[in-house]
Amino acid sequence: MKQNSSHKTWKEKLHEIIYEADTRAGKSFDLIILIMILASIIVVMLESVSYLNDQYASIFNLLEWVITIVFTIEYILRVITINKPKKYIFSFFGIIDFLATVPKYLSLLFVGTHALVALRALRLLRVFRILKLARFIGESNNLTKALIASRAKISVFLFAVLIVSIILGTVMYLIEGPEHGFNSIPKSVYWCIVTLTTVGYGDISPETPIGQFIASVVMILGYGIIAVPTGIVSAEYSKQPKASLPPLNTQHCQNCNLSNHADGAKFCHNCGNKLHS
Repeated sequence: MKQNSSHKTWKEKLHEIIYEADTRAGKSFDLIILIMILASIIVVMLESVSYLNDQYASIFNLLEWVITIVFTIEYILRVITINKPKKYIFSFFGIIDFLATVPKYLSLLFVGTHALVALRALRLLRVFRILKLARFIGESNNLTKALIASRAKISVFLFAVLIVSIILGTVMYLIEGPEHGFNSIPKSVYWCIVTLTTVGYGDISPETPIGQFIASVVMILGYGIIAVPTGIVSAEYSKQPKASLPPLNTQHCQNCNLSNHADGAKFCHNCGNKLHS
């Protein structure tokens, strides 16, 4: 049977709002926090613009203090609404929340640390919980395995690209020469790498017909080279087993603060504590 919400303590109700995003109140709470994080980052960015800071420094400072106080209250509530506060304090998100709160206080003691409030951008990671995207983070393990399995092929490929760049760079040095900006072989190799990767800064460019022809070949070659590592990794990634993931929700255990429980779960799969329904 579902637990009647009227029988829940204030601590349990607050825990649902702060830690869980399956309820309307939880989603609204997280949305407000995310908006305040964005607002704080925008304020910090605007403060770095000297003429804006000269005119609105007091307003920016006031907004920062309001946001900092709100985040401080939120951090305290997160600590007191779970049975084992250390589980949150030393968790990944707990450390991020702490780092996002203290810079404004540190700015009172140490000059120049105020800009560290940009660390609040890390708290945007909570959007994964709101949108239920955390279940897909496990896919990164397959990508990591694919990259590791491809390292030998990619290393050989990069070594071949380096050899080609040295050869073509040397050829361009001999053809164009210092009078056209190719002052040395290293600088010519630099031009070849920039052209081969399709970056094209334009600080050096060939002017002779032969040099322009070689440049055209390098540009076309660059498109093919870009596709090779992608193909290598994709081939390895397709070999990785695709495990089916159970549907998860955003419930956090009030006892051990563990998340990623299956939909419909009544008890924490880590400590056995009853979950909020």
